[in-house]
Amino acid sequence: MLLRVVRMTFDPARVADFRAIFRATAPRIRQQPGCRHLELWQDADQPHIFCTYSHWDDAAALDAYRQSALFGEVWPATKRLFGAPPFAFSSLTRRDEA
Repeated sequence: MLLRVVRMTFDPARVADFRAIFRATAPRIRQQPGCRHLELWQDADQPHIFCTYSHWDDAAALDAYRQSALFGEVWPATKRLFGAPPFAFSSLTRRDEA
């Protein structure tokens, strides 16, 4: 399983726009092949900073989503709202080593 975190800092005036994009597209992202989980976190102290936290079957599933028409719609619309560059990372989970 691949865990993906994307930290995004928005222009504070554009937070409502981002929330609207996320509400409209999250159900479709969750339906992408290999997506097992998606949630949105908002920073408790800086409400213009959000993270998406998602679980994917593997890197290939995440890459397929990133090549999809849906990503081509969501990411450019989201990027226009940024107040700073995003930061993303992926981690592997190995349940057999817990």
